Amino acid sequence: MRTDSSPGTLPAREHLPAGDAGTPVLDVVIPVYNEEKDLQPCVLRLHEHLRRTFPYAFRITIADNASTDTTPLVSQRLEAEIPEVRAFRLEQKGRGRALRTVWSASDAPVLAYMDVDLSTDLNALLPLVAPLISGHSDLAIGSRLARSSRVVRGPKREFISRAYNLILRGSLHARFSDAQCGFKAIRRDVAQVLLPLVEDTGWFFDTEMLVIAERAGLRIHEVPVDWVDDPDSTVHIVKTATEDLKGVWRVGKALATGTLPLDRITRPFGDDPRDRDVQDVPKGLARQLVGFCVVGGLSTLFYLLLYSVFRQFCGSQIANALALLVSAVANTAANRRLTFGVRGRGGAVRHQAQGLVVFGIGLALTSGSLAALDAATSDPAHSTELAVLIAANLAATVLRFLLFRAWVFPERDENPSRSTVVTTHTPATTPSATPAYGTQQPYAPLPTRPTANHYATAPHTPHTPYTPQSPYTPQSPYTPQSPYTPQSPYDATVPSQPLRPSDTDPRNS
Repeated sequence: MRTDSSPGTLPAREHLPAGDAGTPVLDVVIPVYNEEKDLQPCVLRLHEHLRRTFPYAFRITIADNASTDTTPLVSQRLEAEIPEVRAFRLEQKGRGRALRTVWSASDAPVLAYMDVDLSTDLNALLPLVAPLISGHSDLAIGSRLARSSRVVRGPKREFISRAYNLILRGSLHARFSDAQCGFKAIRRDVAQVLLPLVEDTGWFFDTEMLVIAERAGLRIHEVPVDWVDDPDSTVHIVKTATEDLKGVWRVGKALATGTLPLDRITRPFGDDPRDRDVQDVPKGLARQLVGFCVVGGLSTLFYLLLYSVFRQFCGSQIANALALLVSAVANTAANRRLTFGVRGRGGAVRHQAQGLVVFGIGLALTSGSLAALDAATSDPAHSTELAVLIAANLAATVLRFLLFRAWVFPERDENPSRSTVVTTHTPATTPSATPAYGTQQPYAPLPTRPTANHYATAPHTPHTPYTPQSPYTPQSPYTPQSPYTPQSPYDATVPSQPLRPSDTDPRNS
């Protein structure tokens, strides 16, 4: 390996200096369980890195979930010594439970978490949260499987990680590359709506959150990371993998049956170009054409296969009618879900009935073509019949798409209330206490993401200083804190605090 610095090599990257800041913009959560040895070095290293490199105010929250060693004492000591550190104690285990609890109680607009072993290089932290602060993305994840990532780990964990992500791609159609890297961030306004839909409280929490977010159309930003495996990790690989596979089955079943209320978080921001009212451009036409062509191609192959099978037992007209009937039912169901985005069972019978009418038109075209072929020649070849049927089906396909779009699945009228939400966001009234996990509560749509200069140009409104809790005493019985009363949902239309009261924008000088 070369260690010299030739004239053509790039210099080492250096961080720009960053000063003190005020109200926290970033809350980094470190979930721990019996980490008395690694906790203090981790927090001190993370705090020093953020103090040197992060240009906004920050907070480090230690989420101690039911540790039985001296981890609570270490957490309380760090909280007392470092103003930016907060200790949080839970009496139940589970990384997902710890993240849900702390993220739900945090007032920072950007929430992140990382593992206590700091396997991920901290230089990726600012690139991780920058798209969230600027308003470009909703979630951000570190990826060990990106091409530019540099990873050091054993072959066993490498195989398990890649196999797990292949399972996610094959079963849940996930497009993100790395589900289990302990290095993620999310906007608080997104978390308020997304977290109540996530059921898992353990290691599958990350995957379930990402799958739901992706299916709802939220934007996930991926950051290549440098990652070194921790040989002393206490994670039970086999048990964790088993629980993850159970979670994959549960989430896949919920997506297949339509029980996940994804419409609560589907593109409510108002900044998606597909939400704009553009004159003379039919909405979704290009996507519907692509979906219809794919479904139509597969349906044609299915139809020809059925026709060839039925032709062995009956005449051409009966074989054509049976093949077209079966393929038409499948075609209508596929176009209903994939092409026109109609979910649930509502109106399914009516759609199939209208699809049968369209089927009748296609039957008339194909049957008429076969009748014309029989009139032209007494014993046509099988290949000639297939060619005539293909030509007739092409004509019927164009007519079928027009009827599907204009009659069977017409474009629904815009909801006036939704257009109001898109243009002017009004936050819903927040309940007085955090709802119990698993209960269904109404969720307000997510507000519009702020602009890139949102945090640096808004007027300053100081918050009440954070008061540390009393030191943890293991001999006394644990007394649960009073129920957390959440603040009103983070409203991106209301200006927030700048870095420092004295900050000014140099562009206005």
